Amino acid sequence: MQMSDTIEIDLKSLIVDALALEDIEPAEIETDAPLFVEGLGLDSIDALELAVVLEESYGVKIEDDPDRNQVIFASVRNLADFVREHRVK
Repeated sequence: MQMSDTIEIDLKSLIVDALALEDIEPAEIETDAPLFVEGLGLDSIDALELAVVLEESYGVKIEDDPDRNQVIFASVRNLADFVREHRVK
């Protein structure tokens, strides 16, 4: 496992825990699969909850920019890339 994979693994657990997803294990979430609609089926409320948890866990600030947020929340990989670039060290 590469060091860069750890954020993806942590984010998958965070998503399952924060959103109380009972029917899925973190390992079942595909890194490049869509999180919304056809993927995990998350919605805008889930995105808000995730944004709060990401801010608390990683110190990243997700702005109110729907177009940019659509890219950030597209997949676990996109979320991980955003966290790596913006987290408070």
